[in-house]
Amino acid sequence: MWVFGRKGPSGFSGSSTAEEVTKGIDGTGLTAIVTGHFLLTNLLLETMKSTAHESEKEGRIINVSSEGHRLGYPEGICFDKINDKSSILSAYSQSKLANILHANELAKRFKEEGVEITANSLHPGVIPNTDPMRYHSIVKCLFNIFVRPFSKDIPQGAATTCYVTLHPQVKGVSGEYFSDCNVAKPSALAKDEELAKKLWDFSLSLMDPK
Repeated sequence: MWVFGRKGPSGFSGSSTAEEVTKGIDGTGLTAIVTGHFLLTNLLLETMKSTAHESEKEGRIINVSSEGHRLGYPEGICFDKINDKSSILSAYSQSKLANILHANELAKRFKEEGVEITANSLHPGVIPNTDPMRYHSIVKCLFNIFVRPFSKDIPQGAATTCYVTLHPQVKGVSGEYFSDCNVAKPSALAKDEELAKKLWDFSLSLMDPK
């Protein structure tokens, strides 16, 4: 992750805003769908592929993850605890790791098929009052002491998502993890191709339990 105010290779930083990273970019004719990322994504894939081919415009899938993906189970995804409610932090971390793995598996499949669609994941930054940890009193107290001084406001928090969605610098870039509008390095588990494939197959089985 880049130092909050220091610009990375993209020319942007953690303090950049959505308006700054999209300045001069024309989104006319583009369609954005916001969803909670596997079933609907799968249902839309064929439409995205045909649209990208017919319009000659690159399709982009962006999964919003978090640096919290590093804080979960040692094995990454506990498939027997996929709906575990005993630990808020572990469940949150596992879901965010899954976001990255899903994007990576999509990117791999798109490359193999030769379609004009990219898939990436990102950490938007720590944004007060939008994180589920705010409901935990102890975590909230520690957050206010140690993290809040480095947190982002909403325009800054939206910047990386807007950058990866619209900026021409990201054209053709796929299977990457972004933070502060720059390519960043996720955990080793997030780059585990075998785990990504296992999660993909598991997710498909949930769509069709039979």
